Amino acid sequence: MIEKKSRAQVETMDRANRVVRTILDELAVMIRPGVTTGQLGEHSEKRLGEMGAAPAFKGYPHPDGGPAFPSVLCASVNDEIVHGIPDNGRTLREGDILSLDFGACVDGFYGDAAVTVPVGRVDERAMHLIKVTRESLMAGIEQVRPGNRVRDISDAVQRHAESNGFSVVRAFVGHGIGRRLHEEPAIPNFVDQGPNPRLEDGMVLAIEPMIAAGGYDIKVDGDQWTARTRDGELSAHFELSVAVTGDGHWILGELV
Repeated sequence: MIEKKSRAQVETMDRANRVVRTILDELAVMIRPGVTTGQLGEHSEKRLGEMGAAPAFKGYPHPDGGPAFPSVLCASVNDEIVHGIPDNGRTLREGDILSLDFGACVDGFYGDAAVTVPVGRVDERAMHLIKVTRESLMAGIEQVRPGNRVRDISDAVQRHAESNGFSVVRAFVGHGIGRRLHEEPAIPNFVDQGPNPRLEDGMVLAIEPMIAAGGYDIKVDGDQWTARTRDGELSAHFELSVAVTGDGHWILGELV
């Protein structure tokens, strides 16, 4: 069941996403060699409280019955694709890339976004991966309008990533979002033969390409959360929450 939102509910989700994107912007300024991912997690949790929002990720149940996610922030370094756990023992180094996935809940509705940030000076290939992943997200968003289908988003993301020599991670997909962090429909970043619902006014989608410099196969660390590329190649991740409107789309949480 895909739950469509009223204008007032989408406006609440816009506020939740403003919290998310404000804090992600603050984290991006903090990122430099010598900072730990644990410090970023601590800042995120402190700022959520100050902004009157609840965490979306902390305590989130493991899909396979493992431990709940322990932090408000996912901080994934280099070959880590997603769900990296912030740790004061993990120090960022010059040349790393860091993917930050973050969510918040405001008045019962969720916001969710992600960004990949270079740490100091990084090599040309890493910067190209970051650029192409961001562009792949925006290519997908351009397909969000009434009458199009989920597969139009998937196709746009995949075409842009693969035309630049990168691969699309298959193990994780985007999703609907609203009263719950993860709702229907699933939004793959690649064309598959799964459900392909038509987009309608009031749907809200979290579109989140995860793009790898090498192959798309993954492995999961012993913490049962941190997913990384099996071949050890870099991965980047961008995400925005987007509402389908009568005449197109609305990227939620845009900061003036």
